Amino acid sequence: MKIALIGYGKMGHLLEKVARSRGHEVVCVIDVDNRADFDSDAFRSADVAIEFTMPAVAYDNVMAAFAQGVKVVSGTTGWYSQHEAELRELCTPVGGNTLFWSSNYSVGVALFRAVNRQLARLMNDYPGYSVHMEETHHIHKLDAPSGTAVTIADDIRAELKRTSDIPITSIREGEVPGIHTVCYESEADVITLTHSAKNRTGFALGAVLAAEFTEKQDGGLFSIEDMFPWL
Repeated sequence: MKIALIGYGKMGHLLEKVARSRGHEVVCVIDVDNRADFDSDAFRSADVAIEFTMPAVAYDNVMAAFAQGVKVVSGTTGWYSQHEAELRELCTPVGGNTLFWSSNYSVGVALFRAVNRQLARLMNDYPGYSVHMEETHHIHKLDAPSGTAVTIADDIRAELKRTSDIPITSIREGEVPGIHTVCYESEADVITLTHSAKNRTGFALGAVLAAEFTEKQDGGLFSIEDMFPWL
């Protein structure tokens, strides 16, 4: 598969390494200093573009890729919800565009979400437990709470019928790849579930797996639930 990378920071370099290790070819790399390369034969030759940049430019990046007929996998958070309705119109068989967006591409986080859903369902029978969350990321992350924390909170709200307000504490320190903790607390005890990323490798692998999935699609808006039907 031919892959274009949009964004060439730490994550972009890691995506390149993981993509090549899985036998894919990186045909184009776009960063802040060469955005004109969206309009290039090299970019147009890509089967899928993987976009990890910043919230302020993610929408424009996706639109630029669509304009060249290139499918997109985006892992940038903090922009998607405000454009979701428009993207749903654009990513149809009529619209002809294909976008895979997720707040987190880690397989471990997907498993963590599945476990949290199950625990939230069980908690419907135990109203004495209140729930809150904490997430910690590196100091370069701009959105807070993290997109993953928001997604996990949405998962819990979908299963836990008695609450609509889930407090989330956001911490930004050092170079932490990502820690998400869900805590159920009663007068008697505390139940805590935590996913802690050791590095960014899991996110990069998941994004490349998503690109492999997206390359086979012909128009549509997809997310991690489509790639992992058990989620």
